[in-house]
Amino acid sequence: MSGRSVEITLVKAGRTKIRYPAEVLTEEGLTEEGGRLSVRAPWAAEGVRDFGFVRFEPGDVFVEHYWRDRWYTVKEVWSADGTLKGWYCDITRPAEIDGSGVVVEDLDLDLWVSADGSEVLRLDEDEFEASGLAASDPEAAARAVVALDELEVLGREGLIDLLGR
Repeated sequence: MSGRSVEITLVKAGRTKIRYPAEVLTEEGLTEEGGRLSVRAPWAAEGVRDFGFVRFEPGDVFVEHYWRDRWYTVKEVWSADGTLKGWYCDITRPAEIDGSGVVVEDLDLDLWVSADGSEVLRLDEDEFEASGLAASDPEAAARAVVALDELEVLGREGLIDLLGR
């Protein structure tokens, strides 16, 4: 149901990294096996986070898309004035979605696609390597790499925005 509030929880290495409220925009085909939940949330961290290629700051709005059957999340990043900054994609295990919220496990790999498509950046591959996931859960590590590769292709082909539609 659109407009209701849910809680988004991002877990990393077994610990809650961040938790924040979001407003449900759409729920499409949610079943035990699949479907997507889209939410809107303000920038939830403290202050400004400058990555060099983009700044996340108070006033930014994220339209976030979570799937029960995909190994990633896609976050449209909008500035306070309504300008699309781009898409920040987290490689995660499939989302756990219930009536009160979403829990996703961050697998360290990320992808940034600028609004004009001129930048498609693979991020945090060193963190992923250092995480030890390849040794502790080789199947999850392989799925994470495949998901990053798929998102990179979509980003380079200008199709990343279609994931939110």
